[in-house]
Amino acid sequence: MALQMSRELKISVGQHSDKGRKETNQDFHGALIPEQPLLSSKGIAIALADGISSSNVSQIASESAVKGFLTDYYCTSDSWSVKTSAQRVIAATNSWLHAQTRRSRHTHDKDKGYVCTFSVMVLKSTTAHIFHIGDSRIYRVAGAALEQLTNDHRVVVSSEQSYLSRALGMDTHTEIDYRMVPLEKGDVFVLATDGVYDYVGDRFIVDAIGGDWDSAAKRIVDEAYHRGSPDNLTVQIVRIDDLADAEASELLGSATELPLPPLLEARMVFDGYRIIRQVHASSRSHIYLAVDIETDAIVIIKIPSIDLRGDPDYLRRFMMEEWVARRINSPYVLKSSAPSRKRNYLYVVTEFVDGQTLTQWMIDNPKPDLETVRGIVEQIARGLRAFHKMEMLHQDLRPDNVMIDKTGTVKIIDFGSTNVIGVLEAMPSVDPNQILGTAQYTAPEYFIGLGGAPRSDLFSLGVITYQMLTGKLPYGAAMARARTQAQQRKLRYHPATGENGDVPAWMDGAIARAVYPDPRKRYDEMSEFIFDLRHPNADFLNVALPPLIARYPLLFWKVTSFILLCVVLFLLANRTGPHG
Repeated sequence: MALQMSRELKISVGQHSDKGRKETNQDFHGALIPEQPLLSSKGIAIALADGISSSNVSQIASESAVKGFLTDYYCTSDSWSVKTSAQRVIAATNSWLHAQTRRSRHTHDKDKGYVCTFSVMVLKSTTAHIFHIGDSRIYRVAGAALEQLTNDHRVVVSSEQSYLSRALGMDTHTEIDYRMVPLEKGDVFVLATDGVYDYVGDRFIVDAIGGDWDSAAKRIVDEAYHRGSPDNLTVQIVRIDDLADAEASELLGSATELPLPPLLEARMVFDGYRIIRQVHASSRSHIYLAVDIETDAIVIIKIPSIDLRGDPDYLRRFMMEEWVARRINSPYVLKSSAPSRKRNYLYVVTEFVDGQTLTQWMIDNPKPDLETVRGIVEQIARGLRAFHKMEMLHQDLRPDNVMIDKTGTVKIIDFGSTNVIGVLEAMPSVDPNQILGTAQYTAPEYFIGLGGAPRSDLFSLGVITYQMLTGKLPYGAAMARARTQAQQRKLRYHPATGENGDVPAWMDGAIARAVYPDPRKRYDEMSEFIFDLRHPNADFLNVALPPLIARYPLLFWKVTSFILLCVVLFLLANRTGPHG
């Protein structure tokens, strides 16, 4: 009996872009057709961006938007729908572009910043998902005409003047148009920038489509140029050659409805993994050591907490973890394992780190030398910078969330509290009673309901540095109790020199600045803190040493008590001695 194979979504793509009469091509485009299982779980993505002519860096924005989407979209959780995945990726990209403008010399002039239009079409199963910001266009061929599927976000002032009302990178947050379009075999879609559609009519575009798709796209671009277009020129043509079977799509399940897994046990087989043992269990998650049966690779599997499965906010954050891990490519950050097959439950798979937590390391090394501490802190800082470059904050940096493997390499783990700036579902809590991180290591600004910044992660790193050197916390338990600005202003730093005489005063000064309660008085950059841990900063060399009681409190009181004892014995001796 012959077996009927399930069909897969298949397309033909043609693309062409040219700078036209401009010196630089500020358009950028791309398409990605992944292998299974991503083809079924995520679909095919086609993206187009157009920079704004008033900006000299707009081509960077266009390239970053397209490349970022085609990378980040396929890193999102299998439990997210196409709409959720794409909107969160676009929101994160928008935030990153806006941040680049704020850091540039054009911080107050968005027309010269990192801004572009952005249009995306994700083809999955039997549906086209369209996401759109700006005035590039997506059409569907309808007979001899083109049906425009997007709206132009442009305000027309006059026949000669208009401006974009909405674009990627223009503001902190952006509104994204979204629509779903049913697919049929043979459908043809056209994506084009304004340099093309303003100069080429529908009939020419429709007639040009056919044969070699790249050549068709080039014919349309050339026609726009010959008709006098002064702008950059980009066209993408997509034809639906075959659709996936509806039955096959149903078997894959809805990405938004993956069931929650059961508690796992040693030796059981779960979704293609053999469970070895439980590694950790807490109110936030259950973590297991496992072996991928197909590859024999040792991995870590993390499933949602049994206690919090009724909390939708917790589940959303759990699903964010895998995307965060996949977005970052750093040897100092735990790496997520790319899916090699369809998943049947909601869980996260990461690499296995053969080592110990920094907490255990500090127990095993209660008096580490300064160079060892510097080496560990520098690696953690590199990992944090990888977060910050992607406009993300870890928000829960603590010794339990830092691993050190057998080679001495540090890896930051646990992204359950990570804030992806610009993505509302990952925004920090504004309720000081619901701190996402761990109180002893959390920056004080979170306790008064303020949002975090890279300086907030720096505070946590400073606390860890202090603890590695002294075994204690820089403010004791007082920091976690200081829930108002007035209370935080009264906090007093306990000098590390008083706990560990080997710590130079200038190094202690660097740590004190990193953990200052007011974030505005901390270092501006992580690199400045790392530099000052190795190089004496003149600002800390000229500071008078703290009094003996602050530097060596135990010795001070021992000496004081001894002196007082001597005085008492002397007085008693004189009082009970012979009288003349």
